[in-house]
Amino acid sequence: MTSRIQEIKKDDQKALLRLETKPFGTNAYMIICLQNNESILIDAPGSAEIIKERLINTRVKYILMTHGHMDHVTDLKTLHNDWKAILAVHNADAEKLPVKADQLLKGGEQIKCGSVELEVLHTPGHTPGSLCFKVDDYLLAGDTIFPGGPGKTASTGAFKQIMASIEEKIMILPDETVILPGHGEKTILKTERELFKAFKSARKDFELSGDVSWLRSST
Repeated sequence: MTSRIQEIKKDDQKALLRLETKPFGTNAYMIICLQNNESILIDAPGSAEIIKERLINTRVKYILMTHGHMDHVTDLKTLHNDWKAILAVHNADAEKLPVKADQLLKGGEQIKCGSVELEVLHTPGHTPGSLCFKVDDYLLAGDTIFPGGPGKTASTGAFKQIMASIEEKIMILPDETVILPGHGEKTILKTERELFKAFKSARKDFELSGDVSWLRSST
């Protein structure tokens, strides 16, 4: 694990950055519009001082939450108080946050930050209000999908729900989509699509929960 900010993508319009934070290895993502210097933070899991230092010369317009679990909101109160940015989360996860949200999302919205536009996808399963954010060929996936499997689920009903979310909202995206998960390294949708299809064809039921991978499962 490192506190170094990783530049994932930079072009004439935007910079997309990743910071893996301690102690849970949770990723915070930052998007900076290079046209007007507005920025967005996706999740606030920790390392607030590092995040603030990187974004100090930008106007932070939004803090977007993929979901409300503790390891994704550790420094949310601090950053929200300091920046007065618009805090947005899905309604179903709003009560999990340590501060009141400014905007409640349903999925399907377009969020603009200068010339950068993000599409909001509601992908319940890991939590009822889990969201993913798509920008160009990148999917900021929270804990919905990881390299090799879906996010952890608390019940068989939640597992069926996350599988439906992945199939209906994520697997329809182009093969070249880069998945940026809430923990760990990136993956490519084409790779996950092949594993997902094999997993589905090999199983006769989805009576699973807990940590599940496309190659093996455990409840």
